[in-house]
Amino acid sequence: MSKNEVKAQEPVRQNVHGLMSFLQRFSPFSDMDESHLASFVTHCSLQYFADGDVVLEPGGKSVDQLYVVKQGRIRGERDTNQDGKIDTTFEISKGECFPMAALLGERPTRTLHRAVGDTFCLVLPREHFISVFGLSEVFRDFCLRGVSSLLDQVTRQMQSRSMESLGASHSLDTPLEHFATRSPITCTPEMPVHQAVARMHDENVGSVVITDSNKRPIGIFTLRDLRRLVAAPGQDLGVPIAQVMTGAPHTLPETASAFDAALAMAEHHFAHVCLINAQGQISGVVSERDLFSLQRVHLVHLARAIASATRLQTLVGLQAEIANLIQGMLARGAAAGQILRIITTLNDCTVRRVIELNLNKDDPGVTFTWLIFGSEARHEQTLLTDQDNGILFQCAPGQTEDQARAALLPLAKRINNDLAACGFSLCKGNIMASNPELCLSAQEWRQWYMRLIASSTPENLLRSSIFLDLRAVWGDVNPVESMFTEILSTARKNSLFQKMLATNALHSRVPLHLFRGFVFGRGPDKRRIDLKTQGLTPFVDAARVFALAHGIRATSTLERIESLTEAGVFDARDANAWTEAYGLIQLLRMQNQQRQVHEQKELNNRINIDSLNQLDRRILREALRQAQRLQQTLERAYPG
Repeated sequence: MSKNEVKAQEPVRQNVHGLMSFLQRFSPFSDMDESHLASFVTHCSLQYFADGDVVLEPGGKSVDQLYVVKQGRIRGERDTNQDGKIDTTFEISKGECFPMAALLGERPTRTLHRAVGDTFCLVLPREHFISVFGLSEVFRDFCLRGVSSLLDQVTRQMQSRSMESLGASHSLDTPLEHFATRSPITCTPEMPVHQAVARMHDENVGSVVITDSNKRPIGIFTLRDLRRLVAAPGQDLGVPIAQVMTGAPHTLPETASAFDAALAMAEHHFAHVCLINAQGQISGVVSERDLFSLQRVHLVHLARAIASATRLQTLVGLQAEIANLIQGMLARGAAAGQILRIITTLNDCTVRRVIELNLNKDDPGVTFTWLIFGSEARHEQTLLTDQDNGILFQCAPGQTEDQARAALLPLAKRINNDLAACGFSLCKGNIMASNPELCLSAQEWRQWYMRLIASSTPENLLRSSIFLDLRAVWGDVNPVESMFTEILSTARKNSLFQKMLATNALHSRVPLHLFRGFVFGRGPDKRRIDLKTQGLTPFVDAARVFALAHGIRATSTLERIESLTEAGVFDARDANAWTEAYGLIQLLRMQNQQRQVHEQKELNNRINIDSLNQLDRRILREALRQAQRLQQTLERAYPG
């Protein structure tokens, strides 16, 4: 028996009920069958470690025991190879297991595990671990997938709460092949229109796909096209269908999901999507009617209603429908990235329609592009959003920049006010197109960005966190892309600017003490954490710095992490953990806002830790831990 092992083997067996009650407070034990959990407990021993004792260390023999912390904490340490500096990679607290990966891989641990304070662990020998692993599906799923399985539990909880007012439905990830029309009706480009329509009638379908000699789709003809054709005077239904078809139909691979199709329909306002196989040949057609069984068609209809609204009041009324749609998405298990894309897509539709309605009233005659910055540019908006926008304009012949600006500013102010009426709060920092400093020509914007990068003042660093996330939502995108390519090149070459951005990003520390859980402020709301500024911002800021340093064009935080992983900047395992953690915090944030909507409270990003159950608290802590690890990675890349 080890010198650290408490001679408490018999008490462990005698106190099976007490230990089961303890473990049932934590996942995955809370979901295990009682007989399986009893088998786990009866084969455990209790082991004590004093403060600073090494529990496990790299090298040596393969791990042959599973540990569960009953009291105290375990710290993971790795040598960074930088002047002997030790990096604390994780913290394991009450109810958590270790070292799962090494035990499953039958190898030594790669991380030194050290006790923090007086620590007691339940220890299960490998042979009994294997037995419980085979008995319990819940335990096996947790062992194989770790935090991912816990995230699934959180998702299921969210679904359960949201589904109280909603019926069951298929998942957003349902493959389109389950709903696509098999053996789609096709024809050659030479077929007369009346023959193609006859085939549509005989087969009772709403579309026919026009293919080339290799069965690749080159066009589509729908009932909407037919109505437009018949309504036009003097049209001959005997002409080849190639003359009246809609060319270059939108296509998706067979592996695409219902979400992919619904989002495409919402973004582009069409009613059919062609499925293609690996050779690019037509294999199916998905229509709005096909998606109706998934109840995703509401997204398509909502986007179309926004795009066709004739009055501002209509757009204002549709904002409540967006909130209802998001509740449905949460209920059906949508991933955080999917929900954010949906909100951003509908917000983009709203912004474009507000601009168009104002241009219909009074067009100043100046060509311009509507720019968006910050979370909207990153496709990361939730129901709580404000305006961060600007205008890039092109002067008309003989027109000066000041003249063009003077013509556009009244329009910009009306657009900003109308967006505020639609729920996009006016920016308190005046980062809006109605601000003359943000209504600029392409050349003025280029000079503005060059000054921003060249002079790393506190104000410019703060602005960088907003303005370096940029995209066009209305108007010609080419001037914006050309400008951003230049911005990216300049920022990539400026290591001092990157260093200053990194230093600024590290000022926002994660509200998590290394050994004592959450860190709270003072005052009546001290038990609350701002999930945006304290939870998400560390991921956003770090991903932005690394993306700029490596010439990554993506603006979305998740896309930046993915691109950086593909470029070899991030380890794939780390990147996966960061992506999961980011998604979890976003889901908790949106769930909290949905609760505020139902309770008719003002929306905010703050969540009361005491309102979270044990699982939610554990997962939030793990997610914040991952934010700390990403900040540590940034700190190592840009040491002080």
